[in-house]
Amino acid sequence: MKIYASLLTLCAFQLWETIAFSVPGPKNLKPSFALNSLSEAASWNMASISPVVRIEGETRKTFQFGDPDREDVQVALSSTGRPIFCDVEVWIGPDWTPMTLKIHSEDGQKRPVQTVIGTRKKMANVEVRNTGPYEFSLSAACAYAKPPVMGVRDKIPQAIAGKYVEGGAVHSVALPSDINQVQVLLNTDTRQLNAKIELLNGPNNIKQHFEVFTNNGLLNSLYVVFNCPGGGNTIRVRNMAPLEFPCAVYVPEAS
Repeated sequence: MKIYASLLTLCAFQLWETIAFSVPGPKNLKPSFALNSLSEAASWNMASISPVVRIEGETRKTFQFGDPDREDVQVALSSTGRPIFCDVEVWIGPDWTPMTLKIHSEDGQKRPVQTVIGTRKKMANVEVRNTGPYEFSLSAACAYAKPPVMGVRDKIPQAIAGKYVEGGAVHSVALPSDINQVQVLLNTDTRQLNAKIELLNGPNNIKQHFEVFTNNGLLNSLYVVFNCPGGGNTIRVRNMAPLEFPCAVYVPEAS
């Protein structure tokens, strides 16, 4: 009986050892989109987009996009140092505006506008309307995104975890003083996205902001790149939607 019990104990131990070492545990999988590639995506400027057009204050320019196989559109705006006040809208069809974007930058040279929006893989127009005074002209470039920027709105959520922000809530990220650029992505799980991204320098001193509204925050997620000269910068995200409409905030490693 003792020999039989010992054999049972040995067999049980060997069975446990086999199961414990043969069943794979959770793995630290590497994201399909490395963070250094995210830094490369942030390092784009207006020179890489063409054509560049001048838009006077209180005037507008419309850009046409007719390729249903492409979606990401780069929008870049700058000035000679004057403020930027601008509205960007995506038009699909004769009377549908799935996304609107209100933009302000205190200095369009130090802090140019750099963003990526989506056309939902449909024939669309993107309107850039300079809502500033006539004296505040701006330079604008708007074109389909190219690598490494192309697809960045889909790749960031694969690389890092987002911060859940309920409707009506505020989320802030203080930036180190050695940061030159920072990327921010906002999206939802197909619910509406109504939020504001602000770049602060000092206590409640807003240097640049983007206010977005779309009925589908997954198809029309918002990706922006902020220039952050100097220290004391903070990213603040306000979810202006009701409580039932949360959003996710992604801030990859800055460059």
